[in-house]
Amino acid sequence: MDNGTHVAVVTGASRGLGLALTRELVRRGWRVIADARDGDRLDAALSGLTGVTRIPGDVTDPGHRGEIAESAPDGVDLLVNNASALGPSPQPALAGYPLAELERVYAVNTIAPLALIQLLLPGLRRRRGRIIDISSDAAVEPYEGWGGYGSAKAALDQLTAILAAEEPAVRVYACDPGDMNTDLHQQAFPGEDISDRPAPESVVPALLRLVERDLPSGRYQASAIPV
Repeated sequence: MDNGTHVAVVTGASRGLGLALTRELVRRGWRVIADARDGDRLDAALSGLTGVTRIPGDVTDPGHRGEIAESAPDGVDLLVNNASALGPSPQPALAGYPLAELERVYAVNTIAPLALIQLLLPGLRRRRGRIIDISSDAAVEPYEGWGGYGSAKAALDQLTAILAAEEPAVRVYACDPGDMNTDLHQQAFPGEDISDRPAPESVVPALLRLVERDLPSGRYQASAIPV
């Protein structure tokens, strides 16, 4: 893929993996439409970068998703559904999981990505673009306490797989980045030292291989994507 004039949407771009990927795409000449809930943090994180359109808001809000789509009237080449919600911290067992919180977790991690895909899909088809849905090992492993987040990511994985079967003109990937030293990971382990986890920047090369190479649609672990 020639990166000269390509356009990407990256959600959750104010921190962690979304921020690291946004910075690298901009460095490579992409125009990036960057989303995050906290507008001040988004502005501060991306201050000084050219080629970035910052659109703060909540991905569960249809109006906000519409703003994202309107900012790329000619379509996008890449959509990265990275924004995620962990749910309560510390993580509760399913027997006592607050259902209102569960609805929020699914709204952010499963429904919003599909809703944004639906808006951007016509342009992605035209440009033979790519979708990367950020998943988790919690989508496939039955970790105690991860029933909300893990099941929402498992549902996202299945949506991703079915979309790949239905949309042969678009490459559609689910990617498990592995453990990272991020705010969300810290929320999952309150009070613990997670400084030994890899920095999110270490995962960006793997995501770029999904963007730049002709790998088949499917679910990938970042550490196993061929170099």
